[in-house]
Amino acid sequence: MIDVGLVGFGLGGRCFHAPVIRAVEGLRLAAIVQRRGGEAKQLYPEARIVRSLDELLEIETIRLVVIATPNQTHFPFAMRCLEAGRDVVLDKPFTNTVAEAAELVRTAKRLGRVLTVYHDRRFDADFQALRKLVAAGELGKVVKFEAHYDRFRPKLKPGAWREIPGPGSGILADLGPHLVDYALTLLGTPERITASLRIERPGFVTDDAFDIWLHYPDNVMAVLGASMLSVEPRSRFVVLGTDASYLKKRFDPLESELRVHVPGPGESWMLEKPENFGEVISEVDGRIERRKIVSFGDWREFYANVRDALLGKAELLVTPEQALNVMIALELARESSEARRTVDWKTAEL
Repeated sequence: MIDVGLVGFGLGGRCFHAPVIRAVEGLRLAAIVQRRGGEAKQLYPEARIVRSLDELLEIETIRLVVIATPNQTHFPFAMRCLEAGRDVVLDKPFTNTVAEAAELVRTAKRLGRVLTVYHDRRFDADFQALRKLVAAGELGKVVKFEAHYDRFRPKLKPGAWREIPGPGSGILADLGPHLVDYALTLLGTPERITASLRIERPGFVTDDAFDIWLHYPDNVMAVLGASMLSVEPRSRFVVLGTDASYLKKRFDPLESELRVHVPGPGESWMLEKPENFGEVISEVDGRIERRKIVSFGDWREFYANVRDALLGKAELLVTPEQALNVMIALELARESSEARRTVDWKTAEL
């Protein structure tokens, strides 16, 4: 049994980490850092509740620390945990800069610690289905991958630190890691990046919309976009291949479900309704054919893999190098938008 300490009990810690950790066999949510309040103790009476990271690190049995705190704390908290001899899972984004991320990767390697980032959306049902289709060659050669993460929130959300200017605020740092990780997982690192990062809502002071184009050899492209002014969200995935296309209109429902309900042990985590499954669309003998693709996703796979990596039974599915590449893409996207030009991919030195 691996004892886990969770740092932070806001929305991410409460809904997207704690219940998933507890649902994975071999992991024990042993301690939670909640600076004030008693909600963590009510929901997880078996866990020890502490008020600071230092207090958590005094618990010698804690082997894995999960950091689900505001973005500006990711780097110092992770460095503190690594130097204290603990393995670390960081919520996205990895850090606020490529330099910070690279330093954490180097430190983890030097100290022989496991370090990874919670790219949970990689384990969404519809993206898993897409990866299987591509691996099986059912779409032919993928020439364009398009992904969107849209919401409609025209007014300021009270208490939202992401909408207050500062390190790690804004939509690029919030939603960009999900979309970029999709593209890099599916297509690898690009040759060049073009991006438009902007403020669309009147009176707002942090970026709330972006479009990113990742340019690959042979005219292959990924197009990623997010907006907070989309009353009718754009299709989640549109993938064009030389043999067929893949279309997924609605967003995977797991995140919304975890806000209100956590499946119990043994329950299926496939929440997608059949009518909302993605479709493979092809032409056969001059006729358009549509085929629904049954999709299964389970965020527990991330933590089960981390468990196995800690036990020496598996390699990490989300490596620190992959997470670092996501940070490079985000930093280059911001550079491209500010300069209003396409920029070449840059590899970080480790």
